[in-house]
Amino acid sequence: MKREIFQISSKECMEWVLKKHYAQRKPRMQFCFGLYINGIVQGVITFGYPATPFVSRGLCGREYEKEVLELNRLVINSGVPKNSASFLVANSMKMLPKQYKIIVSYADTSVGHIGYVYQATNFLYTGLTIPMKEWRMKGEKLHSQNVCKSKSLKERKEDDNFEQIQRPRKHRYIRFLGTKEEIAERLAKLIYPQAPYPKGISKKYNSPDIKVLQSKLEL
Repeated sequence: MKREIFQISSKECMEWVLKKHYAQRKPRMQFCFGLYINGIVQGVITFGYPATPFVSRGLCGREYEKEVLELNRLVINSGVPKNSASFLVANSMKMLPKQYKIIVSYADTSVGHIGYVYQATNFLYTGLTIPMKEWRMKGEKLHSQNVCKSKSLKERKEDDNFEQIQRPRKHRYIRFLGTKEEIAERLAKLIYPQAPYPKGISKKYNSPDIKVLQSKLEL
């Protein structure tokens, strides 16, 4: 069994993102990587800029906001070898451009996620996101940021197609990259307090495996 990580295009990720991930919507995807097992892609991971600059600034301050990427999608086919998800997370981060030194990711409590893959790859845990409401368009899966850009607050309030709902709280995980000195510097500026890893039963949701015909041939 041979496991490899290759950078792939956002186009190659789309089927995984829209059909296999529970959110079923396209996130910001600046960097995408595929997990290849014996030459066949069996999972993908994507990194992108956070949805708002407040997320980037809220981790270690404005000084470091341009170093932040969000690990925003991670999907793996069923039946893959044990620890394949953590293998993909750990090795894809090594392939990111060196200017990105702060990775944030979230485990959604509304679908029963705990974030064990982040715990296995030495992310820091900084607690749950704060309770808040967000705007949604009924029957659509648009991110609330896109909804707010499409209509003014007054228009949303007057349009029955829009609704305000309670946003699910998420476990927040952070990983620092770089040299020991760079990591220590950013850790000292971390705004959120560290907390013990959460535990519990992580639920799984049903999603189709993605069958990819092409393989990554050896050079």
